[in-house]
Amino acid sequence: MTEPILQFGTSRFLQAHVDLFVSEALDAGHALGGITVVQTTSSPASAARVAALAGGAGYPVRIRGLRDGTPIDQTVTCRAVRRALQAEADWEQLRDLMATEVRVVVSNTADQGYLLDPRDDASLIQQPSRVPRSFPAKLVALLLGRWLRQPKAPLSLFPCELIERNGDTLCATVCALAQQWALPAAFIDWLRTHCVWANSLVDRIVSEALLPVGAVAEPYALWAIERRPGLVLPCTHPAIVLTDELDHHERLKLFLLNAGHTFLAERWREDAHPADMTVVQAMEDPHLRPALEALWRDEIVPVFAALGKREAAEAYLVSLRERLLNPYLAHRLADIAQNHAQKKQRRLAPIVALARQLGLHLAQPRLNAALANPY
Repeated sequence: MTEPILQFGTSRFLQAHVDLFVSEALDAGHALGGITVVQTTSSPASAARVAALAGGAGYPVRIRGLRDGTPIDQTVTCRAVRRALQAEADWEQLRDLMATEVRVVVSNTADQGYLLDPRDDASLIQQPSRVPRSFPAKLVALLLGRWLRQPKAPLSLFPCELIERNGDTLCATVCALAQQWALPAAFIDWLRTHCVWANSLVDRIVSEALLPVGAVAEPYALWAIERRPGLVLPCTHPAIVLTDELDHHERLKLFLLNAGHTFLAERWREDAHPADMTVVQAMEDPHLRPALEALWRDEIVPVFAALGKREAAEAYLVSLRERLLNPYLAHRLADIAQNHAQKKQRRLAPIVALARQLGLHLAQPRLNAALANPY
């Protein structure tokens, strides 16, 4: 059976996001076809998921939360994953798949996924049976095989890691490694000009894994993908947005959701709230909720207004409030507060910087107070 979508990663996020979208699109006749998932790590948890997925029988995704004020608690079966491989054990089969069947590549390899391994060197090309250790090196080896056997067939790559302009970043990493290995200039040009590396933003809270495979997720879901010539989508789905303004979608998530989370964590730390306080409890707190609403209204939405995006920001906030009030999601502020100082610089400082860049005279006292606090 031909499966045109190759997915690197078996995380619960992908199970309830990309994989579920493809499953629902397959039911409607709007998908390229099924998915082959690849385990790239040697963790026991990943191995157990691959073993469970290998049968192709499907797995449950439980959707729990609020939609338009109505509680949602339903279980759907995802049937998009038709085949499951382990890179170490199935490398030859994986090379053959990439060279012949695949039209779309999806990845979510976590924060360390683009790091290189010094043990991966050009000798891998002379020894094709050797399995590269890093994800970028695996891609170089697999894409070289594709170029040699089927250079004209379309290929789109969709990295889903939470990295700014993730498609451009992964392309640059792969091309630099190919140059380091002194691979043919024509191959490197093919990587840059023939392969379509999609920048995208993924957004869905997947709160819990089900064993041996499956996940619990909120109703809200978004996959915003930057429009590019030649792009081949894995499917069409209501949660997939093809856009010329990816930076706008990134700002909505960063400035409103991520900054809101970090502001609640800041107040939780400074005001000595209970250690196990959750986001929904914070949203129900008579002091924390008004402070968060004031932050959004007075310090962040005016920045969107200056960009001509006030209505979009306020519409996003409507759905965001429902997400933060999800009664089924035990999202602890203590977890959000991990690496708090760094998160403040990533999530709050850009709002202040953009306000200044736009020439706005916003006091932004809550944002500035949080940034002034080094802890």
